[in-house]
Amino acid sequence: MTTTRTLYLIACAAPPALRLAVPIRTAQAAGWDVCLILTPTAHRWHTDDPAGHLSDLRTLTGHPIRYEYKLPSGRDVLPKPDALLVAPLTNNTLHKWAHGISDTLALGLLTEGIGLGLPTAALPYWNAAQARHPAVRRSVAELRAAGVTVLLADEHGGPGFVPHEPRHGNVNAYPWELALAALPDG
Repeated sequence: MTTTRTLYLIACAAPPALRLAVPIRTAQAAGWDVCLILTPTAHRWHTDDPAGHLSDLRTLTGHPIRYEYKLPSGRDVLPKPDALLVAPLTNNTLHKWAHGISDTLALGLLTEGIGLGLPTAALPYWNAAQARHPAVRRSVAELRAAGVTVLLADEHGGPGFVPHEPRHGNVNAYPWELALAALPDG
């Protein structure tokens, strides 16, 4: 008997968020039922984009795309998650998440996910100048201590995202495969 595993792909407003079909298709091929959650700014990027990719992503996942909290009287429209993947993870979301701030649906799910013990992986996307801020190391350490797999390359050569120089990001080099490999096998 095959059981379906549900993955919440949580995307922040960074350039790789405009290429979400890539990880969705890859995760689906690995047996995941993918639900897409966007931060409010990532959602705005998609709705303001003339190409209008939201309907394509909705069709691809087969689920509504969520970006804001539902009303207390509203029903849950997504299945419960078995794992969380936040990619791309922005600097802003990193710090709010590490401090337990839940002012968006995406952050609420991430902070709750730690308390629920959900397997969670995060693949950052920010530049080297942002990475040098002392708060980054503290926030990454805080999340790792809570059990989150933060895929940020370190000075010891550990695997993960390598921050690029400001205004020199390469969206095509974003290592989606690394994020998906960090998910549990089921």
